[in-house]
Amino acid sequence: MTGAEPSAVPGAVTGAVSGAARSATLSPRARRGYALGSVATGAFGTVPGLLLLPYLTDRLGVAAALAGVIVFLPKAWDVVLNPVAGGVSDRHESPQGRRRPFLLRAGTALAACFALLFAGPAAPQGVAAAWVVVAFLACATAYAFFQVPYVAMPAEMTDDYDERTRLMTWRVAVLALAILLSGASAPAIRDAVGPEQGYRLMGLAIGLLILVGALGAWWGTAAAPTGHRLSASGGLRTQLAVVAAARDFRLLLLTFVLQALATGAMLAGVDYVARHVIGTRAASTLLFVCFVGPALVVTPLWQRIGQARGKKTGYAVASLLLAVGALTLVAARELPAAGVYAAVAVVGVGYAGAQMFPMAMLPDAAAVDAARTGVNRVGVYTGVWTAGETLGLALGPGLYALVLALGGYVSSTDAAATQPGSAVTAITLGFSLVPAVLVLASLAALSRYRLDERAVAAATHAAPARSPKEDA
Repeated sequence: MTGAEPSAVPGAVTGAVSGAARSATLSPRARRGYALGSVATGAFGTVPGLLLLPYLTDRLGVAAALAGVIVFLPKAWDVVLNPVAGGVSDRHESPQGRRRPFLLRAGTALAACFALLFAGPAAPQGVAAAWVVVAFLACATAYAFFQVPYVAMPAEMTDDYDERTRLMTWRVAVLALAILLSGASAPAIRDAVGPEQGYRLMGLAIGLLILVGALGAWWGTAAAPTGHRLSASGGLRTQLAVVAAARDFRLLLLTFVLQALATGAMLAGVDYVARHVIGTRAASTLLFVCFVGPALVVTPLWQRIGQARGKKTGYAVASLLLAVGALTLVAARELPAAGVYAAVAVVGVGYAGAQMFPMAMLPDAAAVDAARTGVNRVGVYTGVWTAGETLGLALGPGLYALVLALGGYVSSTDAAATQPGSAVTAITLGFSLVPAVLVLASLAALSRYRLDERAVAAATHAAPARSPKEDA
């Protein structure tokens, strides 16, 4: 059966759920508290993608291709670990709720490990590179046990199709603010202090920001509903096989992973574009503001579009805007700096919707499975989801590093090293054409997605909150 099919055994659903159905509307504290977790996920998801590759190539002098491998390997570990973390959290029982204890413990560990990531020696090069690998691996492990339970929570906090969109509106707004704050301040701290001590100070500051987000989410969701469906039984392989059989989930995941790959490549290119295309390192902060800032304004607009036209339609429109902005950046070397910033702002408008909609659609897929079977597998669903996102965000910098290597980029401990014209071309295309192609390719999978409001209502035996409408 696909994810959109109604249950063949309705009795199993009612028998597996204890107590009354969860309230459709969450309290303001629950929404805001949950959203605070995005301070941690936004900071960790942004800063390594933005500065770890330049740290390796231009601070430690590691060759671009090898640096790409170093950035990728710890993230590849998360691809394996995330489904495991999901299964563990599915089976966890605590008076604090099934998922909340992970927010506190793993979030604290993540903050500490991140502070250590940029605190290693600069020489000898082999020792410095090994430090980064080990510290990043520790970060990735802690992040898996924070992110997967965190992303699993919305499916258990509310049964309502539209309330999940409202919850994600809060999350994406805070996520955008966290990305903006961390992505703009991290290079600014480095540049103000100088690379020798700036990276260390930046790592400590972002680590504290991650800690604030983790503690805020743990405290803010104390009174939030947690759901009562039975935990999944059977081994991880069995659970993964069930998740893999959910057609709509697979299509949504493929769409999101391709876009995560595109986003990862663009993030990795910001610092290089600032220095070698625009011509000033300080431009990296402004580029980041243009990329993330629009989300603070347009996220409520994307919510209204989703409620009026459906989540799938909103997701498609947002993705097209992202692709159009990226394609415009192919001409970045000829555009004035203001034109580059404007194109990046268009990317940012699309990025806001391309984050909010899939986050709101994932709980639908997990809830349909839970309603159909009476078994809570949301941790495994989110484990697979975050594994895919991690893979995309990890491959993005690796892909960008490969483009740099093909263009003949010269790695050096001297940040002012002259680059050949082919390297500058590679910097530009890796930041523009490559992400645009990936986003456009992702729309082929999204076009086949069918889990709209009517399908969710039918599968969960719930009446839609308003008149059903078809997604385009």
